[in-house]
Amino acid sequence: MSILVNGSTRLLVQGITGQEGLFHTQQMLNYGTNIVAGVTPGRGGEWVLEGKIPVFDSVRTGVEVTGANTSVIFVPARFAGDAILEAVDAGIDLIICITEGIPVNDMLTVKQVIRDKDVTLIGPNSPGLITPGSAKVGIIPSTITEKGNVGVVSRSGTLTYEVLYALKQAGIGTSTCVGIGGDPIIGTNFSEVLSHFEGDSQTDVVVMIGEIGGREEEKAAAFVADHMTKPVIGFIAGQAAPANKRMGHAGAIIEGGVGTAQAKIEALQTAGIQVAHYPEEIPDMIP
Repeated sequence: MSILVNGSTRLLVQGITGQEGLFHTQQMLNYGTNIVAGVTPGRGGEWVLEGKIPVFDSVRTGVEVTGANTSVIFVPARFAGDAILEAVDAGIDLIICITEGIPVNDMLTVKQVIRDKDVTLIGPNSPGLITPGSAKVGIIPSTITEKGNVGVVSRSGTLTYEVLYALKQAGIGTSTCVGIGGDPIIGTNFSEVLSHFEGDSQTDVVVMIGEIGGREEEKAAAFVADHMTKPVIGFIAGQAAPANKRMGHAGAIIEGGVGTAQAKIEALQTAGIQVAHYPEEIPDMIP
């Protein structure tokens, strides 16, 4: 068992003929992900990657012809909100958006549309997700992961890679890793991914990587205290960031003293979560 993606995933790539889309489609294909279609308006009828993947003009046509059930989006930010909505309209129930910096107004529309639908949106500004040995959707390097029993959920792409590599170096594998994205408005949050890991028989412990800004880590801490029976280990990036200065992700902004690293660490510890001082410390904290 795994969460969100597995051998039954039938992946459609939106923006497959762009430089990023084509490169990462090849990487996902090399990993064994079941990619059944690509979409680029105006390029329907073509095939890419030595004729292995058909290209369609629309997501709806790609779904109707291939039975795709999952979409990953490599589309420029100004078009990515519409790309998400097109996938929703075509009946895709799991959408992973890699694109960073989608306009806030576009994401407000997306959130309103998917609110009452049975759709899971990961991202935007997400590195994607990987279930080692089964499927990789997005840009997480496969070489830093191996199959195991530790679930990983993160807001930070770079820190995700550091933690996965540290776990692998220690001989500890991952059940599924999910990058929820660092933009101010995202789809799936920490608590929803933690709920998936709580119900996953392959996951025995969870690593949660947060960062400064917002209140998602504090909400996740409350969820852990009320609902999680599996141990959770936390890390908050940006502990040395100066106050009142914008840092890194658009979502990593401390405003009015809200969202500080210290406040998040205290919330995690109050919920019974062990908090690492630095990513390389995490493997030694796995029970």
